Amino acid sequence: MVTILQLLVSLLIVLSFALVVGVPVILVSPGEWEKSKNLVYTGAGVWFSLVIVTAAFNSFVI
Repeated sequence: MVTILQLLVSLLIVLSFALVVGVPVILVSPGEWEKSKNLVYTGAGVWFSLVIVTAAFNSFVI
């Protein structure tokens, strides 16, 4: 159980880092927002879902 929680937290950290680096680059690049808008929204949705799943799983571990 603890290993699964550690995996979820690791995925959350990696995705957070990718979004923190990727979203500003997409916003600054001319014309990239229109191309990558769905990718940013999907990444934000996956991040939010991963936060909820990690929090729910954490309540079972502790």
